[in-house]
Amino acid sequence: MTAGQLPEGRYGPRAAGSRRPWAVPLGLLFAVLAGLAIAVIGYRNLGSTPIRTETLGFTLLTGNAVQLRLTVIRDDPARPAVCIVRARSRDGEETGRKELYVPRAAGPVALATVVHTSRPPVIAEVYGCSFQVPGYLTPPPKY
Repeated sequence: MTAGQLPEGRYGPRAAGSRRPWAVPLGLLFAVLAGLAIAVIGYRNLGSTPIRTETLGFTLLTGNAVQLRLTVIRDDPARPAVCIVRARSRDGEETGRKELYVPRAAGPVALATVVHTSRPPVIAEVYGCSFQVPGYLTPPPKY
């Protein structure tokens, strides 16, 4: 017996060709599908956003409040949207937050809102926007 060989009869007969012929193609198919799923998820999370905002400016008001002026640009302006705006204090803590309804429009929408804060604010900014408008923000239908 040489090094690297198993003793005859001790472990049973060695199976010849124990590899299944379909295992390699199935493994490759699984790898391709997993890569495709990762690419789709990455594109949805890191791809272009359907709603963009441009902050036009903000004004600090007396009484712990700040006015924010912004423009909302949507890929589909016929759909209403919601934007979350927030104010932060000197230490970076969020001290005020507000949901802002963005109505349907033919193009970019310019909006202004006042965010009341728990401490003196130093900045106001747009946190994010979405087409998933909560029911309590939608205006009643006009008859």
